[in-house]
Amino acid sequence: MSAAQTLSAYREENQDDRALMERVARHRDREAFQCLFLQFGPRIKALMIRSGSDSDMAEDLAQDVMLTLWRKAELYAPDRGTVSAWIFTIARNVRIDRLRRQSSRPYEDIADLDLESPDAGGEETTELNQRDRLVGQALAELPPDQRRVVEMSFVQDMPQAEIASALDLPLGTVKSRMRLAYAKLRERLEIVK
Repeated sequence: MSAAQTLSAYREENQDDRALMERVARHRDREAFQCLFLQFGPRIKALMIRSGSDSDMAEDLAQDVMLTLWRKAELYAPDRGTVSAWIFTIARNVRIDRLRRQSSRPYEDIADLDLESPDAGGEETTELNQRDRLVGQALAELPPDQRRVVEMSFVQDMPQAEIASALDLPLGTVKSRMRLAYAKLRERLEIVK
């Protein structure tokens, strides 16, 4: 079966990502993996390019992400998030690991360095904790449809067009929800300044 036919069959069967992940995790189902690869591979590559990688590097990173998905499929926990969130978290981590390995800085032994304490001061820690708590509360107060769009945009780094496609909504609706969410967040967070 060709890649296009496999993806077409996936769409016809209307299987969701969770069902495909379950097939990969439990049965090492190559066809289910291929469907996930066809669906997420190009999106991961596009994300890597938007993050500054060249096309070859982006392709390589996308392959690494999908290989990690295949090897660690049984670690996916549906109660902790969507399949796409899990895959894009893997993508983020793979990219960070690659950047660390490619660092152009020569190795320096930490015993020879004079470093400040990495611990934040008490006041700075308090401010950071307070800010995190306030942002979390502000997000929790958003209506679920607005919160979902904001999370997909910032946590999963999805463009608005992909969000619209994923949620089966018109692009204008996604933009409206984001604009309303930003206004509510700005209003809520400016009050506490």
